[in-house]
Amino acid sequence: MSVANTITKLRYRYLPDHMIGEILSKNWIDNAIPFLVMVAVVGVFGTLLPNFFSGSNMEILGRQYGEFALVVIAMMVVIVVGGIDLSVGSNFALGNFAMLYFLNLAELPTGVSALLVILICGGVGLINGLLIGYMRLRAFLTTLVTLIIVRAVVDMLLLEYAQQMSMSFYSSPLWDTMGMGGFGPLPFSFAVLVVVAVLGHIAITRSRPGWRALAIGGSRRSAYNIGLPVRRIVCSAYVLSGMLVGAAGVLYAARLSGAGTDTGMGMEIAALTAAILGGNSLGGGRGSVAKALIGAVTVLVLTNGVLRLGLNSGSGPMVLGLTLLAAVFIDVRWLKNRGKLLSKVYVSPTLMEMPQPRSTEDGPLAVNDRLSDVEVIALGKVESPEDVILDENDYLYSGSRHGDIIRYAPPNYTEHEVYAHIGGSPLGMAFDKDGNLLVCVGGMGLYRVDKDRNVTKVTDETNRSTFSVVDDSRLRLADDLDIAPDGKIYFSEATIRYEMHDWPVDALESRGNGRIICHDPKTGKTHTEIRNLVFPNGVCTSHDGQSILFAESWGCRVNRYWIAGPNKGKLEVLIDRLPGYPDNINRASDGTYWVAIMGMRSPALDLALRMPGFRRRMARRIAPDQWLYPNLNIGCVVRFNDKGEILESLWDRKAANHPMITSMREHKGWLYLGGITNNRIGRVRLKGMDDSWSGWSSYWGKKTGGQA
Repeated sequence: MSVANTITKLRYRYLPDHMIGEILSKNWIDNAIPFLVMVAVVGVFGTLLPNFFSGSNMEILGRQYGEFALVVIAMMVVIVVGGIDLSVGSNFALGNFAMLYFLNLAELPTGVSALLVILICGGVGLINGLLIGYMRLRAFLTTLVTLIIVRAVVDMLLLEYAQQMSMSFYSSPLWDTMGMGGFGPLPFSFAVLVVVAVLGHIAITRSRPGWRALAIGGSRRSAYNIGLPVRRIVCSAYVLSGMLVGAAGVLYAARLSGAGTDTGMGMEIAALTAAILGGNSLGGGRGSVAKALIGAVTVLVLTNGVLRLGLNSGSGPMVLGLTLLAAVFIDVRWLKNRGKLLSKVYVSPTLMEMPQPRSTEDGPLAVNDRLSDVEVIALGKVESPEDVILDENDYLYSGSRHGDIIRYAPPNYTEHEVYAHIGGSPLGMAFDKDGNLLVCVGGMGLYRVDKDRNVTKVTDETNRSTFSVVDDSRLRLADDLDIAPDGKIYFSEATIRYEMHDWPVDALESRGNGRIICHDPKTGKTHTEIRNLVFPNGVCTSHDGQSILFAESWGCRVNRYWIAGPNKGKLEVLIDRLPGYPDNINRASDGTYWVAIMGMRSPALDLALRMPGFRRRMARRIAPDQWLYPNLNIGCVVRFNDKGEILESLWDRKAANHPMITSMREHKGWLYLGGITNNRIGRVRLKGMDDSWSGWSSYWGKKTGGQA
């Protein structure tokens, strides 16, 4: 082996290229740039300003931050639904004045006053919401008019009552705590912000109203077409925004206990800058509380820092204006180019050296026409029957592309019905000892169909890898399963990186993105048993129940994993150097096993697997329909024993009757064939096999002969 080849192997083994694509695909990557900007701003001003990180300065900033961040969150709420609220500054001033009026002149209790202020400011939001949500006026112009009107109202109220309020002084334990106290080291306003932020995060990311708001911001017309109450949700967003601004006004009044004509002046620009700078999309449909909080820190430190550096009075607005311009530019460019960048770097091939395949010219793998006599079932009446299975009453079952489980009636299987509708893409199937049908569903997980045809979810997640960037707790492509004698369900997930419609792309990577997962019905727990497998598929419990057999399709091999006995936990290769890509594995009546070969290896792809740089350039520069994929146009069925010896093979040389085979089941002297790209099911008569044997009896019936 050359030095260059060794270096190449080490490079692709230890440098995880795919992490770049995975990181870019995460939602939280939107926070990366705003977070770095925040860190840089804090670092610069922390260096330039003396005592910036002192306890007293942090306390002052904490109180200001609690008030300002509430206004930024209020702005974020309306931005998420595709709007904007320029009235937050004047509404903030109204809340500040109203709080001082209720306490000093109306002499109302603190709690009652605060509640009234929040309702009044929410009323301003309601006016905006009615005009924008129900009357469909432009958000920018509407809130600009509201800004002017509310500011005028505040100025008139100040002329009337400012002198009286200045001569009054209100004090109470609660009011003093709100203004200068707190909870331990946390200022009161900051503690309020923490509560609001947690509740807001839960509402946006975990509640139906939050999901609907994001959907409306993403596409208001589409949201309306699917029946979402667009007008009500938009109106509610403005009401909530007004109430949050009112809460901020209350806290501001508690801290300063004064009202002036400049209160809240320019706050709409500062809040909008913070919301956009934090990563909330100005176009709507993309936003979070965390983004608002990040932007609020940046803007607050910027504005305070400019003042403390002693720059002239126009410097603050100029810095904010330039910052807003930069934030909008970054937001637009990021949205436009992120998808392009992700499409170029997500597919990340690795080096894979395939051994020389076994000969198909002579021996048990020699090409033949034994499948030329296949009887065709349901031709043109079923799509994508990836797996087939039969019950003890000879009924035949298969999945379909439309998410149905189809049942075919014996003996000729000319009549069929929808046995159950699951959704997704039904793939591998198995019967448990109670006659329930367990199904792996691509994109959904593991499901059960009971005898009454009720569909229930068994599991759609497993334990997440500790140091994985990929969120591999969710099941993307569960594809085949089998049941051990103790009832545990072992199933394969072909890839953790690609969805059902992109599964062939995993072959282009050949990275080892798959795993074997175990679900224990007794405890209801699911865990990952084996990781880093190259498109695992075709799980089958051995006849003695001591191990499971499974294929690694792109690795062209069949493995054995011991689940019981002295070798428990041991993984070994049972068959290697297969001439094609193995798929489902199932038991045979004589104690051996059948494995489907869904396609044949090609010299071109074998060569490309040793050239990851070539495959990467191919994925970046040409259209996906021109990529080099495995040849899945022709396949065969192979029978092998527990020693890994191949005993025979069944081919359709002309690929006429059953061109692509992903599964097979032996049942009472017949071999039934399925194929994920086929529009039919096939069966062929077997010679020399037990005409009374069935798969269900092999697992759960009375054991006879050499079967355990």
